[in-house]
Amino acid sequence: MINQRGNAEWNGDSKGSGTITTQSGTVSAPYSVGARFEGQKGTNPEELIGAAHAGCYTMFLTSILTKDGKQVKHIRTESKVTLDTAGEVPKIVKISLTTEGEVEGLSQEEFQQYAQTAKKNCPVSQVLSAVPEMELASATLK
Repeated sequence: MINQRGNAEWNGDSKGSGTITTQSGTVSAPYSVGARFEGQKGTNPEELIGAAHAGCYTMFLTSILTKDGKQVKHIRTESKVTLDTAGEVPKIVKISLTTEGEVEGLSQEEFQQYAQTAKKNCPVSQVLSAVPEMELASATLK
């Protein structure tokens, strides 16, 4: 088993701010209510979920393509996380994946199938399966 850690520190009341860090030390970013809800500079949990999801999904898609002998040149993925702030409490209501790849000897239809398999099976997609809507908005082969 592998254990990875992320950490957060908060200073002050709900209008305060903090820092989010990763175990490796490669990420150390400020976060705040203003960054999350008001477009201020800094990161927020939804942005970090999107980045983690895009990273996991892309690695998983590359892995299953490679295991099947496909020559992957490049894959780029965006994971758009939608936070609904209209109710009593904010809720993540949708995640939309968009991926684009350069893979030798693969048809658009085959790439779409691999992309769907990765959406269903990457570890972060599995964790996020409680989100009411998760879609693969597009999977485009260059």
